[in-house]
Amino acid sequence: MDPATLLGIVLAFGALLAMIFLEGASPAALILPAPMILVFGATFAVGIASTTLPDAIQALKALPRAFLGKVTPPRAVIDQVVELAEVARRNGLLALEAESENIKDPFLKRALQNIADGVDADDLRIMMEDEAATRERSGRHAAKFFNSLGGFAPTIGIIGTVVSLTHVLEQLSNPETLGHAIAAAFVATLWGVLSANFLWLPIGGRLGKLTDLESEQMTILIEGVMALQAGSQPRLLGERLLALVPEHQQGKGRAAKPEKAEQAA
Repeated sequence: MDPATLLGIVLAFGALLAMIFLEGASPAALILPAPMILVFGATFAVGIASTTLPDAIQALKALPRAFLGKVTPPRAVIDQVVELAEVARRNGLLALEAESENIKDPFLKRALQNIADGVDADDLRIMMEDEAATRERSGRHAAKFFNSLGGFAPTIGIIGTVVSLTHVLEQLSNPETLGHAIAAAFVATLWGVLSANFLWLPIGGRLGKLTDLESEQMTILIEGVMALQAGSQPRLLGERLLALVPEHQQGKGRAAKPEKAEQAA
């Protein structure tokens, strides 16, 4: 689990609370049910209205992934493919069917089973690329949904403020209550802007990033599986797959020292 999203949101709200206390205000002044119900309720409502119901439900199901989701590091994926290439080199492609029983990733598991079943390389690549594209499209839909909430929320907050100010203008005969009423009216705008920038846009960005990382991982697997099926030498396969990964993401692992591993053997 990468705590970046949760940590960032907590720090953002912490900075807000620090400002409130330094200004000598009270956080309770911002916790007003009416504007919060409008902003959060209407934001979700128009978000659902902007897409299809199945896509909205799927996006909401993806929400925990923004905080708990993780993607296997590229190094671990490459090491796994290299190990499978060594098995295939020693025992043949049919041995991959037994190895697939220990694979947790369904994408790789199906690919190994197809190799063992003798599926043509071109057909296998098409199937893997189609599945990767479908999974990426699903992740993009979820990210787009929360980004759309980030676009709707500030405007809905302004609507709430306008409604509240209309009510304030009806009470001009009571000037002693105007200050409090006007301040309360702007709470809707605050929650609209705050929820967009502290919640929805970061969540949408996080889901988009996870989708990017997952897409990169599937690209590594596709290229690795195709090379594995073609009988590529394991050490060269590891080097080739590492070339697909930015240096700052490579980390440390078996594939980082292929020459030393070969010499030791």
